[in-house]
Amino acid sequence: MSVSVKHKVHEYAMTATQSARDELILNHLWLVRHLVGKLAARVPPGVDVDNLESAGLLGLVEAAQRFDASRGVDFKAFAALRIRGAIIDEARRNSPLPQELLQHVRLVSKAQEQLTPPITVEALSKETGLTEDQVLDALTAIPLTQVKSFDPAADELSRITDDVSSVAMERDEERKLLADGIASLPERERLIVTLYYKEDLRLKEIGEMLGLSESRVSRLLTAAQFQLREFVLNQ
Repeated sequence: MSVSVKHKVHEYAMTATQSARDELILNHLWLVRHLVGKLAARVPPGVDVDNLESAGLLGLVEAAQRFDASRGVDFKAFAALRIRGAIIDEARRNSPLPQELLQHVRLVSKAQEQLTPPITVEALSKETGLTEDQVLDALTAIPLTQVKSFDPAADELSRITDDVSSVAMERDEERKLLADGIASLPERERLIVTLYYKEDLRLKEIGEMLGLSESRVSRLLTAAQFQLREFVLNQ
């Protein structure tokens, strides 16, 4: 094969690869909007949603560039982790958290270090002197105060607990452990986790179904996520 022919073949392969990536991106723009809609309700007021969507789009582009179909991984699940991570990173960089909430975050974080696992929301409330709702709001805000980049692929625990329905979980023991943790949740929290992750509903939609405010659903979801993390960590 001549050099010129090899060059043309290489150019064709690169074009075909780029076309496949472009198609993945165009076919999953809805996923960016969907995840922004789900996560926007859990970030403080004042965060620019347009910026979150732009960050999510960059996450989608990165996912398309890194995706390897030969590994047998579903692109939607693969991309969702990176889109979600990009959105949370953007929210963290531009999060105008009130000083009072930051103080609560410090109290809760310190209490988590001092208490003996497994830790409960009730124990955190008693240790900090905050109400349980204040503790839950602080737990929701903690990811927005962390300096390190959000990388679910590099954080096994985050991958298990923050993406409860993720088909990216490859090992049976992980699924079994997570299923046991979900089964241990109170009935209402278990239903909210199922609707949020498995049915992919937004907090507002869940609230309408259960007759609860969006903020209440958010707190109950945070409580469930926290209990799941404690369950996984202490098995």
